[in-house]
Amino acid sequence: MRESDATRRERPPLPRGSFAPDDPLRADVTGLLARHLEYAHANTAPEDVFALDVEGLKDAAITFFSYRDEAGALLAVGALKHLDAGHAEIKSMHTAAEARRRGIGRAMLTHLLDAARERGYARVSLETGSQPAFAPARALYEQAGFEPCEAFAGYRASPASAFMTIAVR
Repeated sequence: MRESDATRRERPPLPRGSFAPDDPLRADVTGLLARHLEYAHANTAPEDVFALDVEGLKDAAITFFSYRDEAGALLAVGALKHLDAGHAEIKSMHTAAEARRRGIGRAMLTHLLDAARERGYARVSLETGSQPAFAPARALYEQAGFEPCEAFAGYRASPASAFMTIAVR
């Protein structure tokens, strides 16, 4: 399902800002990541939560990005995890509650896919919740061209997970 022109027009413009690699240990980042984990745990059984904590995001296989407005306020985060030479995974994508419905999540997703292309990956996959609370995330990914796929990279199939993938070259 594609977003209608009317819906797109209702959104305020994307705040001016920039994407950059960031440190998951920065105080404002740890706060946003804590809210991300709280949301995951509030809507998913503990054994089905695969969101990474700050320590997990420090893994050498992960490049962590933020989107900050011109004043430096943190609006969104997202990460790209190297799985193998042709495959990457999106992790920990989250937009601050006060910044939602402004296109920032879509812009972060585009940034992560562009970074994957620049690094030569052929495919990008992700895992997100299958519960109603995660419907907006799944819709965003579907609108970007992601399609359902099997569990990958050591995940196990679960009714609580939705696995999605997209070819990027």
